[in-house]
Amino acid sequence: MEKVKEKRLFIETYGCQMNFSDSEIVGSIMTEQGYTTTDAAENADVIFINTCSIRDNAEQRIRKRLKEIKRMKKSNPNLKVGILGCMAERLKQQLLDEEEHVDLIVGPDAYRDLPNLIKTVDSGRRAINVLLSEEETYAEIEPVRLGNNSVSAFISIMRGCENFCTYCVVPFTRGKERSRDPETIVNEASDLVTKGYKEVTLLGQNVNSYTWNEDGAEVSFPQLIAKVAAVSPELRVRFATSHPKDISDELIKTIANTQNICNAIHLPFQSGSNAMLKKMNRKYTREWYMERISTIKQYIPDCGLSTDVIAGFCGETEEDHQETLSLMDWVGYDYAFMFKYSERPNTIAQKKFPDDVPEEVKSRRLTEIIDLQQKLSLRSNEQSIGKVVEVLVESTSKRSEADLAGRNDQNKMVVFPRKHYQIGDYVQVKITSCTAATLIGEAL
Repeated sequence: MEKVKEKRLFIETYGCQMNFSDSEIVGSIMTEQGYTTTDAAENADVIFINTCSIRDNAEQRIRKRLKEIKRMKKSNPNLKVGILGCMAERLKQQLLDEEEHVDLIVGPDAYRDLPNLIKTVDSGRRAINVLLSEEETYAEIEPVRLGNNSVSAFISIMRGCENFCTYCVVPFTRGKERSRDPETIVNEASDLVTKGYKEVTLLGQNVNSYTWNEDGAEVSFPQLIAKVAAVSPELRVRFATSHPKDISDELIKTIANTQNICNAIHLPFQSGSNAMLKKMNRKYTREWYMERISTIKQYIPDCGLSTDVIAGFCGETEEDHQETLSLMDWVGYDYAFMFKYSERPNTIAQKKFPDDVPEEVKSRRLTEIIDLQQKLSLRSNEQSIGKVVEVLVESTSKRSEADLAGRNDQNKMVVFPRKHYQIGDYVQVKITSCTAATLIGEAL
């Protein structure tokens, strides 16, 4: 009897943590169809590129990668290629027209339809489904955990966004905000603990606006994260990404009072200028943001703080830029994701505001933001020297097989000699030195 050929799937993911979580859902759906995931694109029968549209640079990288895959398809005509996610949702049919070697286009809410779309491609036709849903959360699908890390995992607790920040394409590519049933989230966390995972990160485009109503009872995000933390005292719980307008005193106090919720908050401020914040439709002021940071520091004095910053948004003056730098300095962030403004088609900003800050000015301002953050990161890390921190070991150090690497409670990367420790161990490490990016120490 002839052996049935194993079908292999390769998924390449770009962009945010939510995309990585979505790729694991796709992996689960395809596993049900008899596919196994592979780490090597050249061994695959199906290649999915899970895309990001947040900046033009991300889309250009994906276009370049598609050219490489086009060459692979020439040598393997049976290879199926699919574009998933936000870029698929944004460009839709245009992608099929421009990339003749692409077989299917699938938006973030249409992954359940992948088996049907694959059948369409098998029949010799190209396929597309970019319908957005007001209900889809993939709540009952158990994700296939991709990658080699069996220590930490993502749990997607909600989908979509309704903030409509003027620079952002996400509300148009991921649709309306909707939350998952809390019971399914707690069950997923429990299952991960059973499988040996030590850390989960709760994900949402605007994670702290999570809310679930059932029989007149409401579960808020602070209540949800407490439920997940109660699954096991050995389970570290993180979350991303928070919107400043929704970070409540209740959430801050829940983090402060729950030992295994990590003392780390990613709180994007984008600009330190009220004029820019208003133009961005961020729904808070500089003063509101500073009050939230003060409250966090009051209840969680050792809280790790990180952020997102945009340089050169429409109409940004030198004074606006200086206000961004002064806010960064006042907060003293541990690290930041820093970008030049990239105009995205069909966003509110693209329709209403000219992209009028010259490219060389954007680049210079971004360099100043990066240089300041390097100093702040180094200063923050230097304050850890001499302290003992608990590290969850995630991997071997990238620089040396003799060292292990993992993060502490504040989400800082720590490297220390391997000795007898294993990936997945909690280790007490005394910090002896640092760089701007890494704490270096010795296990006690």
